[in-house]
Amino acid sequence: MGFARSVVTEDKFLGGQLKLKQPRDGYRAGVDPVFLAASISAHSGESVLDLGCGAGAAALCLATRVKGLRVVGVERQQDYADLARINAFDNNIEMDVVAADLATLPAEVKEESFDHVIMNPPYHLRERSTPSDDPGREAALFEDTPLAVWIDVATKRLKPRGYLTLIQKAERLPEILGAMDDRLGSVLVKPLLPREGRAAVLVLVTARKGGRGAFRLAAPLILHDGAEHVGDVESYRREVSAILRDGAHLPLW
Repeated sequence: MGFARSVVTEDKFLGGQLKLKQPRDGYRAGVDPVFLAASISAHSGESVLDLGCGAGAAALCLATRVKGLRVVGVERQQDYADLARINAFDNNIEMDVVAADLATLPAEVKEESFDHVIMNPPYHLRERSTPSDDPGREAALFEDTPLAVWIDVATKRLKPRGYLTLIQKAERLPEILGAMDDRLGSVLVKPLLPREGRAAVLVLVTARKGGRGAFRLAAPLILHDGAEHVGDVESYRREVSAILRDGAHLPLW
């Protein structure tokens, strides 16, 4: 069915290099999928699967920075899948979008393996959170499919030596690591701190299929200058602004 034109906005990402249509109300992509996309060390000719792609923010940010990728998105909500297709077309990016539940992927996705699987799963456990009145926001933010299922499905879709990368709340890191079995290794965690001296709110986690490297905890990415938020003045650090405004790569190590 799709969203009516009157309830959709067009928003600039990567300093205007990418323009995405999003619902005015409900789930709207912010900086998190941009950080996820920036952290992927992909190369032209490689393939990328974005599980739970929403309106396409992470996959399309990545494809804007790295040309020549084979990009596939899976999105359970038909309205958002339709927006992802429109956004890919409007930005002249080749992206196949499949409307499906990741727990029951269709054959067309199951028959393919990928160099990278990326994902920004819902952050909140439903039993610990206040429900949203908007169905799209509810589905995007509150977990129905367990995180362990996301990780298992992603692992199955990786090529040997391929990379799984996700962004998630820091408090759920033990759950993420616990869901990674011996198919994955060379795990690296990069904390994202709002300001120096603050606790990490988010983590970027990457692992390699068949990897045998030791676990690594990377130096954190600190997002803002200053000890606290002051008014409406933008306070992103220079390297963070380069990621968000210029589409710069975010090295994890």
